[in-house]
Amino acid sequence: MAYQNDNIFAKIIKGEAPSYKVYENDDTYVMMDIMPEAEGHLLVLPKEGAENIFDISDEAISACMRTCKKIAPALMKATNADGLIISQFNHAAAGQTVFHLHCHMVPVYKGQKRQDHARVQGNPEELVALAKEIASYIE
Repeated sequence: MAYQNDNIFAKIIKGEAPSYKVYENDDTYVMMDIMPEAEGHLLVLPKEGAENIFDISDEAISACMRTCKKIAPALMKATNADGLIISQFNHAAAGQTVFHLHCHMVPVYKGQKRQDHARVQGNPEELVALAKEIASYIE
């Protein structure tokens, strides 16, 4: 399947659809996941249009990982999480639901089970507040 320029993440990056933005630079866009697996679940999107790991340039995937590294301390500070999962799914069989490569940054809390992927809508007011708090800690 060829990359679809009208997918929701491409629209968000172009400013054609809303999101709860946390951070943006020339190469990446970070936002709250609207169906979080845990409090503070972020999505890191490279701005390059690529469906998955098989299609993305080395430069764009490197930029995505650099952004994950930059955001991780702020995410941990804002959420007081006990751990952090960074994951990336390729193809529907692996759980990919939006076909624009993206990394999930999912805080983990001791004794707390994560929600299933893409199942439960987050509270918009809580997402806005947490997006601002995480952004305030980014160095």
